[in-house]
Amino acid sequence: MPYRRSLTGAKRLAMAASALLAVLGGTASAQTILKASHQFPGGKGDPRDEMVQIIAREVKAANVGLEIQVFPGSSLFKPNEQWGALTRGQLDMTSFPLDYASGRHAIFSATLMPGLVGNFDRAKRLNDSPFMKAIKDEITKAGGVVIADAWLSGAFASKKGCVKGPDTVKGQVFRAAGPAFEQMLTSAGASISSMPSSEIYSGLQTGVLDGTNTSSASFVSFRLYEQVKCLTAPGENALWFMYEPVIMSKQVFDKLSKEQQAAIIAAGKKSEEYMDAEIRKGDQKMIDAYKKAGVEVIEMSKADFDAWLKVAKESSYKNFAEKVKDGDKLIEQALAVK
Repeated sequence: MPYRRSLTGAKRLAMAASALLAVLGGTASAQTILKASHQFPGGKGDPRDEMVQIIAREVKAANVGLEIQVFPGSSLFKPNEQWGALTRGQLDMTSFPLDYASGRHAIFSATLMPGLVGNFDRAKRLNDSPFMKAIKDEITKAGGVVIADAWLSGAFASKKGCVKGPDTVKGQVFRAAGPAFEQMLTSAGASISSMPSSEIYSGLQTGVLDGTNTSSASFVSFRLYEQVKCLTAPGENALWFMYEPVIMSKQVFDKLSKEQQAAIIAAGKKSEEYMDAEIRKGDQKMIDAYKKAGVEVIEMSKADFDAWLKVAKESSYKNFAEKVKDGDKLIEQALAVK
């Protein structure tokens, strides 16, 4: 708390020392406290929350005068507010579905492009590709620093029946995770109601939505099995993959000491390794949870995948190439990664 000017110098010094000891728990060294925000449930096994918690624990253990406080479940910022807060330096760190910021940076919609990724091994190889260099260059230019990469697979679900080929969504209202999937679904005859993943449950419950696509982790964490009739799991033909990295404000990162920056980078690496191992288990966890809840579970066939990809190329891919400078080249770079 700020002290009054009328206090004597000795009293002011005593109060300042007392406040410092209270913050630092009695230690004598300065401590920088950072705030991390995300929209996902905390303390319930969501791997995206755990990524941030790992970074917080590892940074604290590094003993470099740095602490990270984690605010899960949209308790500090709403999902769509995080990008602006981060790039302005008002938020220090977030686990963020990058496509949420594609309204400001159209290039980001490539990180949730139907059929572009396919599987976890290919997603990992994409991280070091020219495709992702262009994405990360845009993140840096906007005011962010990627601390840990993460790709999540996803699924489709509906209250009305199983999502198979494009004809099965006609007439339904869907939540899609970004503009590329919205364009594809619209082309297939669906209507769109946009919302963050944390609002899908209420959308399904209140009848605003008939169906949705989102990550396998969100399908479990947000208990969507309580609201849907059929789940189309990724299987070997995963149409849905989304980039959800841990990002830090560049303004904040640049002000840290070299030792603090190194501790954050090392912690990010450890959280990335955790995520790569954990998320590969996510599809089966989702399938098990939905079967247990009595939801019908299917997988998308290769024929249905190809039919969706055809719709996507005529809508999402075409739109991206027209809207984003060198967009067609960027897609080619992604597809070139084997």
